[in-house]
Amino acid sequence: MIAHTSEIPYFGEHTQLTILCDSCGWKHTDFIPAEGSKPGGWSLKVNSPEHLRARVVRSSSCTVRLVELSLEASPGSSSSGYISNIEGVLNRFEDVIMMLRGQAEDDDMTEQCEILLREIGRISAGQGSVELLLLDPMGHSQILHDDANPRDLTEEELSKLQTGPSIPVFDADDL
Repeated sequence: MIAHTSEIPYFGEHTQLTILCDSCGWKHTDFIPAEGSKPGGWSLKVNSPEHLRARVVRSSSCTVRLVELSLEASPGSSSSGYISNIEGVLNRFEDVIMMLRGQAEDDDMTEQCEILLREIGRISAGQGSVELLLLDPMGHSQILHDDANPRDLTEEELSKLQTGPSIPVFDADDL
């Protein structure tokens, strides 16, 4: 286990926690803010090349949505956190869509993937727009931009959101 605490400009002090297993290769990374947090969401209407450079801290408990494209990345059992920018978030969605396109079993699915890839390409080129939502029941995720809007999550949203991986904690004395 590696824990590294640092000051992330404009986000504040965070601890990056990385857990590795040398035997099987399992890896988990997460970002935890030093100050307490509450469930929260962040949104940004991405509609300019400048927005693509906005920093994003996504914890392993965060659901990421591209609203107008009806795309969502929910935290799963092996979800990891990351620090990126919005362009990097779009690239992650592109990578998954390209993988799905390669596995498509019919022309309709291939065409849906092509449409999504074209639209993400337009947004990345500054010719389209999409609302980026970060919904984090642990409150560890943020978008760093003056145009980004933080908000509290509703009880209904909290009841529907996944919380990501459950990290096993072992006491060395028990092993």
